[in-house]
Parts: sequence; structure tokens; C-alpha cells
Amino acid sequence: MTEPIPVRRRRGRGARERILKAATELFTAQGINATGMDQLSTVADVSKRTLYAHFPSKDELVQAYLQTLEDSDLPPLGPPDGPALNPRAQLLAVFDWEPPELTAPLRGCPFLNASVEVPDPDHPVHQLAAAHKREFARRLAVIARQAGIAAPETLGEQLALLYDGGAARATALNSGQTAACARSIAELLIDTALAAAHPASR
Repeated sequence: MTEPIPVRRRRGRGARERILKAATELFTAQGINATGMDQLSTVADVSKRTLYAHFPSKDELVQAYLQTLEDSDLPPLGPPDGPALNPRAQLLAVFDWEPPELTAPLRGCPFLNASVEVPDPDHPVHQLAAAHKREFARRLAVIARQAGIAAPETLGEQLALLYDGGAARATALNSGQTAACARSIAELLIDTALAAAHPASR
């Protein structure tokens, strides 16, 4: 009888990246609480010892996973990669997202999902998600201020709420069509604020 070949775990460089990649795939597909460290170890193709060497706890892995998503999710304030956009276009660009072409259900915003799955407001994961949402609104306010809007913080909060509401509704309905509706509402909010700030241009 042939002896089964033992499974060999990959070691060395790249283990952390594989763990984070596995975490992103699994947390996105099935959620944080439904994903165990055993499954993460298997999908990342690392031993449990290696997994815990990089991330001593699941909480630390969740935090690292969210931190890898921060820059891609926040409205950019630095020099753009492509053609420069005026502030109005920058604000609207936040709503120009395309859902992934996947057969799996839409999972919406990972930071909202994390705050729901870890509801304790004092938990580091929840605090990280909350800080991200505050920074999201702050960046929108910075762009609104650049547009000359009189109450940029108010518009920033309004647009952030609209963005989060659109993401939550997209998840509930499993539909990417909410983005277009959210963008049309954002356009009304921005143009109303711009008209109030520059009445002579109307």
C-alpha cells in the first residue's frame, strides 16, 4: 500500500503576503467571524506556527487586513495618477465605483462589515474601522473646502453618509446599481452647496 505523501508547507519569504491575501479572500467571501485560523493557515499554505509568528492573534490579522485596504478606499488628497480633476469632479469620483464581476454576493464596504462583526466600540478592530470612516469624511471635507464650499465639514459628512448607505444597500440587494443612484444624489448635494457658496455664478 502506497504511503500518502505528507503535505509540505511553504516557508520563508512571502508567508506574510500569502496570509494577508488569504485573509482578504476569506474575509471578503464569508466574513471575519466565520473564518477560522485553521482555514486561513490552509488557504495561505503556511503552518499554524508560521501564521501565529506573523500574527499572534486573529485580531492583529484583521487589523493588518484592514490597513492594507485603507489607501485604496480613501479619497486621494495627493497628486493624481491620471489627469487632474477639479474639486467637484473629485467629490463625484468617490461614487464612480464598479462592483467586481464575481458570481459571489457583494460584500460592500469592508470597514462597515468589520464594525458590524466586531460591535464593541472599544475593540481595536472597531476603533480602526471608525477612524477610517472619520478620515473618509475628513478628506471629503478637505476637497469640499478646496471647491470653496462654505460648510465643507457638513458636506463631507453628508457625502460620507451617502457613500456608506449606498455600500450597505448594495450589499443588502446584491446589486451594483445603487452606485449610480448615490452619485446622482451626491451631484445634487454638491451643486447645491456650490450654488450657495457662489450665488453670483448662478
